[in-house]
Amino acid sequence: MIPNLVTVRHRRPDGRRLRLHVPVLPVLLVLSPLLLLAVPVGLVACLVLRVSPLGALRGAGQLLWALPGTRIELEQGRTAVLVSVR
Repeated sequence: MIPNLVTVRHRRPDGRRLRLHVPVLPVLLVLSPLLLLAVPVGLVACLVLRVSPLGALRGAGQLLWALPGTRIELEQGRTAVLVSVR
């Protein structure tokens, strides 16, 4: 299952919290022109590093399918960020 929503929680140094809900599909549609540039660059990188492009694509797909339910927490000093993928 491809993730539909990414929730980002940010705790600012002053203690206030900010929660952002980011829908994946609209962001993907807006960034799709960059994806068209990233695919040839990724293909060249695979060929230079002698990695199978199909194997790299399969690995990226497995990573994408494993994302739902993932939580990533980052803290530095008094600032904290929590990213959860649904």
